[in-house]
Amino acid sequence: MPTALDILQQTFGYPSFREPQETIIQTVIDGGDALVLMPTGGGKSLCYQIPALARPGCGIVISPLIALMQDQVNAMRELGVRASFLNSTLDAATAADVERALIQGELDLLYIAPERLTQSSNAGVTPACQIALFAIDEAHCVSQWGHDFRADYLQLSLLHEQFPAIPRIALTATADEQTRLEIAARLQLTDAAHFVVGFDRPNIRYRIGLKHNARQQLLAFLKAEHPQDAGIVYCLSRKKTEETASWLATQGFTALPYHAGLPAEERAAHQARFLREEAVVMVATIAFGMGIDKPDVRFVAHLDLPKTIESYYQETGRAGRDGAPANAWMIYGLQDVIKLRQMMQGSQGSEQHKRIEQHRLKRDAGPVRDHQLPAPSVARLFWRDLPRALRQLRQLFGARANLGCHRSLPHGAECRGPHR
Repeated sequence: MPTALDILQQTFGYPSFREPQETIIQTVIDGGDALVLMPTGGGKSLCYQIPALARPGCGIVISPLIALMQDQVNAMRELGVRASFLNSTLDAATAADVERALIQGELDLLYIAPERLTQSSNAGVTPACQIALFAIDEAHCVSQWGHDFRADYLQLSLLHEQFPAIPRIALTATADEQTRLEIAARLQLTDAAHFVVGFDRPNIRYRIGLKHNARQQLLAFLKAEHPQDAGIVYCLSRKKTEETASWLATQGFTALPYHAGLPAEERAAHQARFLREEAVVMVATIAFGMGIDKPDVRFVAHLDLPKTIESYYQETGRAGRDGAPANAWMIYGLQDVIKLRQMMQGSQGSEQHKRIEQHRLKRDAGPVRDHQLPAPSVARLFWRDLPRALRQLRQLFGARANLGCHRSLPHGAECRGPHR
């Protein structure tokens, strides 16, 4: 069997591992379980793709990212990996063909939506199949306190119950200590090896400013620093994404809107253009982003305050995944605070939401410890006291994520925040 390094070099074309990829990969190859917290762009996918190729059988990847599965499978097939996916976009005949290929040992990787796996049929994933591993991607979706909770993830403990000898690896870029503990408990990974990688992204420069004329400020930023670059502009409302994209198009940019209210075909087409074309600006709500794997995103701009610090860190982490310099740029105003408070109040209608909110507020009362970031336990406190939020944001990003200058800035370039 080829070694992990052989697969890394011969299949994926990388000369060496990043820390701690090799240790994680060898843990899973040897049959151990792992819980991995690694920042966006840190190379999480290789941590299950390589063990899947090194071990006999098919690696089963559970992912909530239905819209991206086809792109992920295409990328694997271009590398010579026998990959496929199972989700609700497939008709019955095609899904049956994929299940048959799995049973007959014709696949190296199978990406599958969690609801397919938790159905009574198990989508053909049975003890009769030779399974290399189970990879639970975006594992923070199991957390009921998280911002991307998926009910189907709660049933994934069945993997350990039905396949006790198969190694499992759970991966996320977004989890504080409490969420990690919840992931481990709900997925029965308390005895797994835990790998927590720091959040420092030294190639990203973070800048925050006051909002006075949002469109003109955005235009000045793009023209001065990113006239021909791909990037993401986040807005809170669907209407604002469409209006901003349309306006940017009149200014000479290739700008596309993306939000959950657009027809599925239009969303898929816009996403495909963003991933495959150069210099496309996606103007989006938070419906766009999780799992986006475009290495040359040179900027992430926020025209409104994100809902939480955790969301902000995850969204800005989509910039600069190739390691080259990138910008995280945000402007804010009083109306952002008012709008966020209204949205928070509107989300507390059910008794369950009220209990969750009370629990969060109780946790928020404690001090911020050890500059942990991202931290949903302090997120709401940040956005309810904006001046304090910005002070603590600078403290946190200064300690962990290099708020201020990235190391490749040209001489004389503007920098706000502490140097490193």
